[in-house]
Amino acid sequence: MKAVVLREIGSPSNVRVEDVPMPEPRAGEVRVRLEASALNRRDVWITVGAYPRIKLPSISGSDGAGVIEAVGEGVDAARIGREVVIYPAREWGDDPRCGGANFRVLGMPDQGTLAECICVPAADAVPKPEHLSWVQAAALPLAGLTAWRALVTHGEVARGQKVLVTGIGGGVSTFALLWAKYHGAEVYVTSSSAEKLARARQLGAAGGANYREAGWEKQIREMSGGIDIVIDSAGGETVNLALTTLNNGGRFVFFGATQGNPPQGLELAKLFFRQIRIQGTTMGTPAEFAAMVDFVNAHRIEPVVDQTCRLSEAVGAYERMYACEQMGKLVLLNPL
Repeated sequence: MKAVVLREIGSPSNVRVEDVPMPEPRAGEVRVRLEASALNRRDVWITVGAYPRIKLPSISGSDGAGVIEAVGEGVDAARIGREVVIYPAREWGDDPRCGGANFRVLGMPDQGTLAECICVPAADAVPKPEHLSWVQAAALPLAGLTAWRALVTHGEVARGQKVLVTGIGGGVSTFALLWAKYHGAEVYVTSSSAEKLARARQLGAAGGANYREAGWEKQIREMSGGIDIVIDSAGGETVNLALTTLNNGGRFVFFGATQGNPPQGLELAKLFFRQIRIQGTTMGTPAEFAAMVDFVNAHRIEPVVDQTCRLSEAVGAYERMYACEQMGKLVLLNPL
C-alpha cells in the first residue's frame, strides 16, 4: 500500500509517499481502508525534530476515517463494510486523570493514518457520524478530542459562560470555538490575522482581538465583561495576559506551550485571591471520544476544514501548517 513516510528529520519537505507492506489485523483488530486523513501540529513538529522520543522511519497521521475491510480473530465479520472514524491513540490506561505509561498517539511510533489502510483495535473504530462527509469525519479525531477534554472535562463549560480561545486558526482552537458555542457559551478569540478573526465571527464568536496589539487582554475583558474559561496553547507572555481576563473562579486550561514558559513567572497572589485554576491537558480517553462523537451527532456539528488535497500532495499540506496559514483542518484524501 501507499503511505506518507518520514525517514529523516529537518523539514516538512522530507516526507515522501512510499510503498509499504499492507498491515494485517491481529486478534481483536480491524483493518480500515482510509477514505481521508488529516494533519495535526504534532505531525509537523516531528518532521523538524521538535517532538520527544522520535523514532524513524515513521508513517505520520493521527486522524482518519474509512471503511472496515477486514477483521482479526474474535471480531464479528459483520463489521466489514462499516463506516468508521478512528480514536487517535493507543492504551490510555485505567486512570481517566492522565494517560498511562504505555499511552501513545497514532503516527509515531505506531503506524499513522496517512496511508491507504491501518489496523486498529476494534473498539477504536467508532461509527462515523452519518451527516459528515469523509473529509469532515477525518478532521474530527485528535483536535476535536483535545479541545473536548480541555473545554468540557477540565473547563467544565456551561451555558452562559464566557470562553476565550487564544490563537484561533488551528484545529484544536476551532473545535474549542465550536464546542463552546454548542454548549451555549459566549466565545471570544485572539489572532494576529484580521481574516481569521473575521472567520471566527462567522463561526459564532462574539468578538476578538489582535494579540499583537498592546492591551489586547483589556479589549477582551471590556467586550466580554470577564472570561470564565481560557483555552490556550501558546504559553509565554500570553499566560499572564490571558489570566487577567478571568473572572473570580475562572479556569485557564492549556494544551501546548509554543512560546515556552511565562518569562515573568506567575502572579501567584492574584491567582489565589481570585480562586483561579490552571490546568494542563492533552488528548483524551476513549470514553471522552465517544461522548464527543455523540455530541457531534446530536447537534449535527460540522468540523471546520481549511483545505483538502490528495495524499500524494502531503508536502504542501505540511508546509501550510508549518507556516500557520490554516483556519481549521488540513485533510488528505485517498486515493492518491
